[in-house]
Amino acid sequence: MRDGASTSTKQISRRRSENKMNKGELVDVVADKANVTKKQADAVLTAALEAIVEAVSSGDKVTLVGFGSFEPRERKAREGRNPKTGDKMEIPATKVPAFSPGKLFKEKVAPPK
Repeated sequence: MRDGASTSTKQISRRRSENKMNKGELVDVVADKANVTKKQADAVLTAALEAIVEAVSSGDKVTLVGFGSFEPRERKAREGRNPKTGDKMEIPATKVPAFSPGKLFKEKVAPPK
């Protein structure tokens, strides 16, 4: 890679070989694409994630058109087994966060044939 490559190019190249991206790498890419500092990009990304978590945890659905929806879902009580002993046990009902990708996101990941 050449020395003059932008930060996002370096990050994307490194990420592609690992098939994963952490928050710091995402902040780098956002800062480069939005032409803002890394500190500003981190603050905005953190605030957005906190707002989504707060909304979903209070029972609201958050929809980002083209990206997807975050929502709380109820998981029913069910019977499970203790992996060590094999004994049956009751797993209580709970609420879990869920994400449903939007149409544009799905098409970007798996283009229609």
